[in-house]
Amino acid sequence: MPQSDDERLVDLAARLEREDRRFARSLSAGRPARPREYRHTRAWWVLGIGVGMLIAGVVLPDGLLIAAGLVLSGIAVQLLDPDRRRTGGPRRRPPR
Repeated sequence: MPQSDDERLVDLAARLEREDRRFARSLSAGRPARPREYRHTRAWWVLGIGVGMLIAGVVLPDGLLIAAGLVLSGIAVQLLDPDRRRTGGPRRRPPR
């Protein structure tokens, strides 16, 4: 027996509450916030710190600062990837 529209809406609201509580609460209050996929503030801060460390490592010839800056910049780029959650792991080929 197919679900009624009300049951589908309740299921959708429950799933939204589980996945992103901040977005669901702000949506019910009438002032929606950005969904989790579009919140990149932390990633931009990490990228800024990483680039700053990289520049400081080049100006003050210090290999450790250069390496740390490159690592932090790489982490930030991964955090900025919009498909990060969807591509959870290595892609598998379908069986033949």
